[in-house]
Amino acid sequence: MSEVSVFKNKAKDLYALLCEKEWNPYITGVIVAFFSVMIMAWWRPWGAVGAIRNWGDWIMFGGASIFGSDSGIFAYYDEAPRSIFVASGSVIGIGFVVGAFISACLGKDFALRIPPYREMVKAVIAGILMGIGATLAGGCNVGGFYNALGNLAANGFTMMFGMVFGVILGLKLLYLEMEHISWGDGGSKTFSVPAKVQIVMGVVGIIAIIAAAYTYAGNEDSDYIASLSGVILIAACLGYTMQRGRWCMVQGFREPHMTGDCTLAKSVMLSIVIVAIGAAVLKYAVPVRAEGESVLAAANYVSPTFGWGGIVGGFIFGLGAMFAGGCGSGTLWRVGEGQVKLIMVVPFFGISASLMKAWVDDAEIVLGSKVYLPDALGYGPTLLLIAGVMVLWYLIVSWNEETNKLIVPM
Repeated sequence: MSEVSVFKNKAKDLYALLCEKEWNPYITGVIVAFFSVMIMAWWRPWGAVGAIRNWGDWIMFGGASIFGSDSGIFAYYDEAPRSIFVASGSVIGIGFVVGAFISACLGKDFALRIPPYREMVKAVIAGILMGIGATLAGGCNVGGFYNALGNLAANGFTMMFGMVFGVILGLKLLYLEMEHISWGDGGSKTFSVPAKVQIVMGVVGIIAIIAAAYTYAGNEDSDYIASLSGVILIAACLGYTMQRGRWCMVQGFREPHMTGDCTLAKSVMLSIVIVAIGAAVLKYAVPVRAEGESVLAAANYVSPTFGWGGIVGGFIFGLGAMFAGGCGSGTLWRVGEGQVKLIMVVPFFGISASLMKAWVDDAEIVLGSKVYLPDALGYGPTLLLIAGVMVLWYLIVSWNEETNKLIVPM
């Protein structure tokens, strides 16, 4: 075999490894943690509900523009929300979806997959529940749990606790649905795209994300807008990674109680510990270095939901995620690969989160306390606490993997 042929084969193997094969869940978890720390160091922690709620705000503002904002559900929308291309949360969401789209196309996984009729109904219910739950918990599975613990905030524990029981109830209800409901099984279709066309689409996606980054970076009037260049690139890397590894956090809660498999749960645990260590390195003494103005200061991105809001919100969100078939981040990367059910979830998730947030803010409802753990415990004990809870979770799911004691019966 010639040197040229060997080189071509190695290039094909590398392409298959990076773009076609499903990534190992543990490696995926480490890469997700790496980019989570990177985007935190660049500007701010990432999340999914910020994007989806911003899009919901725009849907509601459009309705207020048509029907008036004097009363009814449009009463909160007399001012235009921040542009979807300028709001940092929305830019993260756009970058994330495009990154997942690139991964799906380069891996020849993209197709428009229309679900059965019953799944469309569940998409509406799921979106509404996820929007309500994410608002009460101070974020979806990313902002309310993964990055909450990663940012050393106590509310991550309360959402985690509630989400476990929401997922278990959702699993029970799905079993009841499979047993007793037969309506709506038809209607599913898949519209495939030729492999070569998908490759072209993936390349176009790469060009588009790079062009967007250069456009943001070239803005000389606003440092904020210029900083979005890195935000959209890192978000795209997160979307690419999670789609390629098929990494969905809600599966880490579901599988131990459904099949006993705890692989993804262990991956999520590992990822959280890495992010928490990275956040501690970045946040330690930041108020001293930046006089409290840095986005990494303790008060920023710590939600006041350490209490009933985190528990109830986590429960409702976990239930909705089970109906959806994906968590907040899982919804977005599945949108990127053409899952029509999850595309349907997004607007209902967005409208529900938008309305719920407006109502909670207007009514001044207290959802819990704002607790930055290092302020109460110090950085070392905080990291030990988070690692300890992850180890306990590891022991429980590993024990269940051997004994099946926590499996939800069909």
